[in-house]
Amino acid sequence: MIKSLCVYCGSSSGLTPHYADAARGLAMALVERDIALVYGGGNVGLMGVIADEVMRLGGQTTGVIPTALLNREVGHQGLTRLHVVDNMHERKAMMAELSDGFIAMPGGIGTLEELFEVLTWSQLGIHDKPIGVLNVGGYYDALLAFIQHMVTQGFLKAQQATLLMVEAEAPALLDRFASFEAQPHEKLLNRVRAEA
Repeated sequence: MIKSLCVYCGSSSGLTPHYADAARGLAMALVERDIALVYGGGNVGLMGVIADEVMRLGGQTTGVIPTALLNREVGHQGLTRLHVVDNMHERKAMMAELSDGFIAMPGGIGTLEELFEVLTWSQLGIHDKPIGVLNVGGYYDALLAFIQHMVTQGFLKAQQATLLMVEAEAPALLDRFASFEAQPHEKLLNRVRAEA
């Protein structure tokens, strides 16, 4: 049962309004399913949009932000909870611990880094939580094509590529998360060893 989801997204809103619209749509889908938002704690960009909308709709929000970014990303003061941590490593670890799954919305290098870290952890059997990309307006098409290139070039197993769920609309992605069957860590590790 998914009670909270970590959403990785940009501290910018992007150049077109459909990114912010998608963030509000994801917020609505989360609240409708009584799923709490866990995110980076900022009050700017898509981070601020999704947090504001979840709160406006009566949902629960937990932000996790390092001290060094508290002012730069304008730490959100209207959340259900805001954890201020010492560094990025603590931030990512706490966000992962508080979440039952992970969604990447459009964002920059930081969003990609967070996405690939949880993908790596899943590949290694460190966690067994669902991971998805909300591919707003085809934003991640080139990245998804590159992941397939990794497979065709022998640097990523096809089974490992399937760890990432991709949908263009929030309700469809959350439906897939709801039907996700977690595998025991030992089974995941055995699968990785077999594919090595």
